[in-house]
Amino acid sequence: MSVIRTSLSLIGFGFTIFQAFKKLHDAGVLKNSSEPRKFGETLVSLGIGMLIVGIGYHVVFMAGLRSERSLLQRAGLIHGESRFPLSLTLMVAVLLLAVGIFAIVAMLTGGVRLAER
Repeated sequence: MSVIRTSLSLIGFGFTIFQAFKKLHDAGVLKNSSEPRKFGETLVSLGIGMLIVGIGYHVVFMAGLRSERSLLQRAGLIHGESRFPLSLTLMVAVLLLAVGIFAIVAMLTGGVRLAER
């Protein structure tokens, strides 16, 4: 869960920095906003990377728990057929990963457009 929280912060903050400097550049306030925009892209990329590592760790951990339970069951130390439920944490992490990928693709391709008023 801490990986999700940190990744969400990195993705959100990076996207906000990217958008703020893009709007300042579009308004003519800044002549060059490439470095802050690259910093925003880097933060979003770092958040995505953290999520990928966190999802991998979570899957390996859950597989280890399931195999440990099977061993304990075969040894007769625990009884019953209860299974681990679907991991809500994993589902949220995958959803956030999709949002992060969408954000970085939009940032890199220039597809980020806010509604004009």
